[in-house]
Amino acid sequence: MSFNTQGYFIFMLITQSISTIVNTLRQDGIIAYPTEAVFGLGCNPYSKTAVQRLLTVKQRSIDKGLIIIAANIQQIRPFITLEPSKISNKIEAAGKQPITWLIPAAKDTPKWLTGKFSSIAVRITHHLASQKLCEAYGQALVSTSANPSHLPPAKTIHEVEQYFNHHIDSCFDAELGNYKKPSEIRDILTGDIIRQG
Repeated sequence: MSFNTQGYFIFMLITQSISTIVNTLRQDGIIAYPTEAVFGLGCNPYSKTAVQRLLTVKQRSIDKGLIIIAANIQQIRPFITLEPSKISNKIEAAGKQPITWLIPAAKDTPKWLTGKFSSIAVRITHHLASQKLCEAYGQALVSTSANPSHLPPAKTIHEVEQYFNHHIDSCFDAELGNYKKPSEIRDILTGDIIRQG
């Protein structure tokens, strides 16, 4: 089988799995899915019901805020005050390195996403499965590590199941990226690194 043919079949597997995951998201469900380094928990960022349920499952305070991931910069536009053209150079300069950016939040960004902060944490993902998921869903997606707050992030579907048992509605079983640690967090205005990747 040629490289191109292998790539084709991998893509077909991802898109077939994604249709089920997208339906779960549209029904305010919680999903587990692979990211660049660890499995994440996700839901519709506009659904207060879904986010509150996710926070309860994860045992995370709403004050901490949440990361959202997107397939492209246009998907984060509703959540931020800065014009995409003013920040695209910084984001593009990072290449495929997973960086979560702290960007001033739009006034109507839900407080269950920003927590006690005036900024929102966003990442344009280059991880194939996450990227295809956001594209299929048609919007950004909540992304927080798949673990109860006091335990290490899950790196396999088995670990996700051990942590959450029947509290997750769908699991997207695809490969993690090649990074060893969760994404770096950086302030887009100052360049300050809040968390090392």
